[in-house]
Amino acid sequence: MFHIIPAIDIIDAKCVRLTKGDYSSKKIYNEDPLEVAKQFEDAGVQKLHLVDLDGAKQKKVINYKVLEKIATHTSLTIDFGGGVQSDEDIQQVFDYGAAQVTGGSIAVKNPEKFLSWLQQYGGEKIILGADAKNKIIAISGWEEDTSEDIFSFIEKYIAEGVKYIISTDVNKDGLLQGPSIDLYREMKGRFPESKIIASGGVAEMKDIETLAKQNLYGVIVGKAIYEGRISYDSLKKFIRNEGI
Repeated sequence: MFHIIPAIDIIDAKCVRLTKGDYSSKKIYNEDPLEVAKQFEDAGVQKLHLVDLDGAKQKKVINYKVLEKIATHTSLTIDFGGGVQSDEDIQQVFDYGAAQVTGGSIAVKNPEKFLSWLQQYGGEKIILGADAKNKIIAISGWEEDTSEDIFSFIEKYIAEGVKYIISTDVNKDGLLQGPSIDLYREMKGRFPESKIIASGGVAEMKDIETLAKQNLYGVIVGKAIYEGRISYDSLKKFIRNEGI
């Protein structure tokens, strides 16, 4: 089963997209994220990747209300990321309706905290965010590079119970130039039991179809939908044909 997981990125409670994580490249697509979420739901989508970009920048969750509104008014299974830094943050995110939380920067900067969440909530609820530039982990909304190799980073956390991994190739994000097929093929080869979710670069349905053949868990799609390169009808058709 392969999941198409649309992304809604939030700044000032509005649906936006950035290019390569650059806040100065912000483009507003809709003033009402709930309206966008309902369009995805109508297309047959079951899962949503909701990112609090304000939270990622301020290192605390800001857009709780957007999460609550979408969780309350749709049946989408929401994974939430951006600014989740404290025990209070993560508990509130779950209380406001998230089914899963993605931790990226926290897993690099405060591994003890991330591991405590993994132990408390379990591998079904905590997703590892493994975003990278040239296979080196990038954090804090991609404004910081690290020296950590993506594969050793993932391997370390799989040993601790991580099951879901979202990996964005930062060099591809928002450019609509196609995803890093080779990266995900290598990742799946190294970690065959993990539920790997590709992110970044998807430009057309063909990209989704190619990723679906890699035995990944799913793909996160954003800009290609918002720019009209992938229609809601084509999403609906793919989901119906795949039986997901």
